[in-house]
Amino acid sequence: MGIQFDEKHRMFHLQGKATSYVIQLERDGYVTHQYWGRKIRQFRNSNRQQYIDRSFSPNPYYRDRTFSLDNLPQEYPQYGNSDFRKPAYHIQLENGSTVTDLRYKSHRMYSGKPKLTGLPATYAGQADAETLELVMQDEYLDLEVQLLYTVFSNYDVVTRSVQFRNKGKQKLKLLQASSVSVDFRRSDFDMLTFPGAWGKERHMEKRPLQSGIQSAESTRGASSHQQHPFIGLMEKHTTEDHGEVFGFHLVYSGNFLAQAEVDQFAATRVTLGINPFDFSWLLEPGEIFQTPEAVLVYSSNGLGGMSGTLHRFYQQHLVRGEHKDKKRPILINNWEATYFDFDAGKIEQIARAGSKLGIELFVLDDGWFQNRNSDSTSLGDWFVDKKKLPNGLEDVAKRINEFGMQFGLWLEPEMVSVDSELYREYPDWCLHVPDRYRTESRDQLVLDFSREDVRKEIIKRISAILGSAPIAYVKWDMNRHLSEVGSASLPAERQRETAHRHMLGVYEVMETLTSRFPHILFESCSGGGGRYDPGVLYYMPQTWTSDNTDAVSRLKIQYATSLLYPVASMAAHVSDVPNHQVHRFTSLAMRGDVAMAGNLGYELDLTKLSEEEKQVVSQQIEFYKEIRSLVQFGNFYRLKSPFEGNETAWMFVTEDKTEAYVCYYRVLAEPAAPLAALRMKGLDLAKDYYVQGTDEVYSGEELEYSGIRIPTALQGDFVSHTWHLKSE
Repeated sequence: MGIQFDEKHRMFHLQGKATSYVIQLERDGYVTHQYWGRKIRQFRNSNRQQYIDRSFSPNPYYRDRTFSLDNLPQEYPQYGNSDFRKPAYHIQLENGSTVTDLRYKSHRMYSGKPKLTGLPATYAGQADAETLELVMQDEYLDLEVQLLYTVFSNYDVVTRSVQFRNKGKQKLKLLQASSVSVDFRRSDFDMLTFPGAWGKERHMEKRPLQSGIQSAESTRGASSHQQHPFIGLMEKHTTEDHGEVFGFHLVYSGNFLAQAEVDQFAATRVTLGINPFDFSWLLEPGEIFQTPEAVLVYSSNGLGGMSGTLHRFYQQHLVRGEHKDKKRPILINNWEATYFDFDAGKIEQIARAGSKLGIELFVLDDGWFQNRNSDSTSLGDWFVDKKKLPNGLEDVAKRINEFGMQFGLWLEPEMVSVDSELYREYPDWCLHVPDRYRTESRDQLVLDFSREDVRKEIIKRISAILGSAPIAYVKWDMNRHLSEVGSASLPAERQRETAHRHMLGVYEVMETLTSRFPHILFESCSGGGGRYDPGVLYYMPQTWTSDNTDAVSRLKIQYATSLLYPVASMAAHVSDVPNHQVHRFTSLAMRGDVAMAGNLGYELDLTKLSEEEKQVVSQQIEFYKEIRSLVQFGNFYRLKSPFEGNETAWMFVTEDKTEAYVCYYRVLAEPAAPLAALRMKGLDLAKDYYVQGTDEVYSGEELEYSGIRIPTALQGDFVSHTWHLKSE
């Protein structure tokens, strides 16, 4: 395992747990991509590049018509010198031209993995990973481009990022700077993406690759509800358990472009990185630009293999802090119970009811700060509303703590209301363009976090709040996307840097506050799952999966989210009916069974529950505490997809395979419902498993090969059933 360099053949062979990634230096230093896939013990280039004369493919060598960059598989392709496919980067010189020519200059290999300055990234110890720094150079410009590769000994993962170093004398303008490019010599793939909308996040789509360009992207200043910074290529007929999958995931929370291009020779180029739309970066002599990191994951065991790798990898090499491996508390959030209409007495009533049911954390949502009686005012004025909370947050927290519960708080640090003291005092502190209307959303604007003075003031105000009371949890929200993206602090030639500089500023504020208050469990949110991405996961170990709490809607949202993210990162709440987003009625039992497949919480008025409902909730909480570690940190398996039919099923298995929790859901009743069995995964075939609450016992072999009968007693729409299995 690790990285080997074959000097004779000028070949780098990167080896992970069960995967190989091969780079070769071609004539005069062209850096080519040779292979990525199943692990090969010794790569001798049996499928080496063929050089033949192809019409209309220009040739950089005099009278050698067989060599052209137009059909050469490259590691970081450029524009302007015979490759007509989309490049990985694009640079404008002082004379206005955009042609560059990168060639291999040097390389360095070492144990461990470096940090990326100012950016979130995966991390590893000296014994866990090896890194290749491969430096390319444009001699005319004296521009160095460092390709950074890290391979992990226990995972089928390669991470990549790129650093641009202007060592020359002229100013360069980056027009595009992708984090990764990979050329495949085939196009017989299906492409996997995760489009969506508010309340409908990450609805997986699979479609065959076609000639030309297909992509997923965001220009909203955030990773967004609408698209996700991921692209996957799967061989045809890939399933959960079979088939090759190549996944590309960007550790970034701003504008991105994930793109696959199929060329005339049926080869596929995948690029992923910061979206070049409305982006440029002025690189002065001596300056450096660092791209975000891309995580490349390979699976020869279908989508389930990819998920299993990403779950373990992100949990161990991306999530950080005190709460990384801690059980997440069961919470009650007052938002859908009260919205803005509450006072200290009402909060105490809900908390008291929650404590009697076994809830561990009370979260005070939006509306606790001055004059905040609707979503149209006061963001930025982070001072307690003494009309609602006359004795402040400390008093509320103390009351909740006396019930044996922790206290949490909602915040939206990146925003400012037009109707606020902060905006009236500093109207230029928001993102805006001179002489243009400032588009509002929810009557709010976006603070310009590219500015140091803005960041310092927000850190000061939020720190004062977080230090004013025993706060154990923060829900960090972000409820609008970026428009009129300009900064009063940047010169004209740097205005197109604003979106990325703003994102770097957001990361700086997150890093400062999460480091300053390490005991606080931070949960990220952006209108629900509008910024559920690896970049934010680096700072906050869990995310509010969606504002849509309807149990049926959540089946697709949570299922697709599970393809990329560990369950411990996925917050899921039981809310009231009719549901506040889609107005559907579902049983309390099904709502609980869906929410218990994530980090369980409640978002309703507990004081209005009937005695029967209180008993159901109490039982849910008691049971969830029993299986919590299993759900949050066990191995996760998908059994039935809501994108393929009327049923959904998934299960959780402990690492030692002694315990499992299995969930089945059916959306609509059918007049002739299949008399089906649910076949399980991940069990120890040699073990016997006792179905808790019954006298039934089955072997792992039988449960996986034959399956367990789905109860025919499940009647009507929106039903669920679970099994809790334990071996002796």
